[in-house]
This record gives sequence, C-alpha cells and structure tokens, in this order.
Amino acid sequence: MSKVAVVMGSTSDLPVMQEAIEVLQTFGIETFVDIVSAHRTPDKLAEFGKTAHLSGISVIIAGAGGAAHLPGMLAAYSPLPVIGVPVKSSNSIDGWDSVLSILQMPAGVPVATVALNGARNAGILAAQILASHDPALLKKIVAFKTGLQEKVSQGARETREKYRS
Repeated sequence: MSKVAVVMGSTSDLPVMQEAIEVLQTFGIETFVDIVSAHRTPDKLAEFGKTAHLSGISVIIAGAGGAAHLPGMLAAYSPLPVIGVPVKSSNSIDGWDSVLSILQMPAGVPVATVALNGARNAGILAAQILASHDPALLKKIVAFKTGLQEKVSQGARETREKYRS
C-alpha cells in the first residue's frame, strides 16, 4: 500500500496541515506525519528527501510558512511528487512570501502548489495521484466528487425554495 508523507516546518503549521491528514485518513490512505524544518534541521530534510521513496512513500505534502523552503528543497532531493502548502504564519507577509516561495520553482524541480492554507486540497490531490494506479481508491475519489456535486445541488434547491416568490 502507498503512503503519503505530510511534513511541515514546525508544530505551528499543524493546525493547517491537519486538514490534509484528515482527508487522507478519510480515504484510508496510510499517512506518515513529521516535523522537518528546512532551516533548523537541514540534515534531517536532506535524509528524508533522499530516502522517502525507499520507505513506501509515494507522495509528499509539505507545508511551510514564511520563507517556505521546505517543499522546494524536498523536491530537489526526492524523486517523488511534492505538493506544497503555503502556510500563513506569524512571521509571514500576509502569506504571500510562502505562496511565492513555493510557487516559483526553477525548471526541473516542480512543486505542485495549492492555495494559502489549502492543506485540504493537498490531501485530495495526493489521493487523486495515488488513485491513478489504485482502482479501489479511484472509486472513493469518484464517490467523493459525486458527493460534492450533490451537496451543491442540495444547496441550490434549498436556496431556490427559500427565495421562491
């Protein structure tokens, strides 16, 4: 079974990254969670990036605030797809520094980037990546997408009823 790693620069990122963890657990995806700081534990980052694929991890979700080097540095070391989650942190410039640090990667070192604090979408994207080779997971993704459609349709019906003249 494939695993998804959810890593972040510090424990202060956990409230945002928790949404990715919950989505992955909802889909029944084995999840590895850790703190890996690009600036405070660079050796740990390098080792994790170089070896994650050897431990059954198939996708890495990396959340970081401020300078937000974690996703890009992991993408530099790892052959795995990396999904970056920019986190609006206490030391960030309204989150823009994190967004741009993760988004503006050089050619050859891609990082898929979701919205600011968009860990939920990172979890969904990781599940979709895994589902491309897992028929049972793909069925769960299809059901999830159908559920989104039904929720919007229900909301539309309720709104029309409420404002019917």
